[in-house]
Amino acid sequence: MLNPQWLRTFAALAERGSFTRAAEHLDLTQAAVSQHVQRLEERLGPLLIRRPRQLELTPAGRALLDYCAEVGAADQRLQQRLSEADAEQGEIGLISPGSIGLALYPHLLEVQQAHPGLRIRHRFAPDHEVLEAVLDNRFELGLVTLRPDEPRLRVSRFAEEPLELLVPAGARVSGWADLERLGFIDHPDGLAMAGRLLSRRFPGNPGVRGLPCHGFTNQIGLILEPVARGLGFTVLPRYARLAFPRQDAIQVIEGTPAVVDTLWLLHRAEWPLSARAEMILRRIGPHFSSETGRPRG
Repeated sequence: MLNPQWLRTFAALAERGSFTRAAEHLDLTQAAVSQHVQRLEERLGPLLIRRPRQLELTPAGRALLDYCAEVGAADQRLQQRLSEADAEQGEIGLISPGSIGLALYPHLLEVQQAHPGLRIRHRFAPDHEVLEAVLDNRFELGLVTLRPDEPRLRVSRFAEEPLELLVPAGARVSGWADLERLGFIDHPDGLAMAGRLLSRRFPGNPGVRGLPCHGFTNQIGLILEPVARGLGFTVLPRYARLAFPRQDAIQVIEGTPAVVDTLWLLHRAEWPLSARAEMILRRIGPHFSSETGRPRG
């Protein structure tokens, strides 16, 4: 590997065109500048043609000057990534389940609009993929619904999100027979979520699997569309419901007891968060409440 000081000397010499001016710029002696160039030429061959009033770069010298520029740019990128000044530029990755992701994404876009130098990369994924992605350093931040027991991760509460029983607007639900009449709109987590909520709301019921299924979709943003069209009911986390644009076409059937999930924020424990991640969390954190599961503001 070439000595970085030799490279800086050669770049200054090529820019200023003389050993004297390069030495003054670098606060070195002319002998030191000559020695650095000599060391480079021992490794790479002739780099300069020395003329009385100018220096001319050989093809090897021009190639080395391009290399000096690449090294300088790489060094600058490294310093930016490690610097607090990098909080408003560069890439930040966040991976989350679909429901909280629907609520988060508009706020992430607002941050990016305020700081155009940022590149925000967000992905929807189930808990196990979120864990793998954060542990593999493919995403700096992750959110999960089940708290992991993993020493390589720092885990903290982010928000709380209740499960909701959602039916078409105007539908009346006073008992299990009403759910049978409406029919179930399923989704990848539908049976598990409905089982958890309905077993508490309607104790002694025959079970979610016994309900007629009137549809299925794996696109979280579309699950409430058949409900809004009167085709059935479903159970979803609150943030997924709040993201649905046609709120007047659906309704929440309130009841007790509540089933509330905690959303956990994950990142690697062995090193501090980047300045970008810290800034993102400061900006989006106030929009969420760990007590009610409702976005603020």
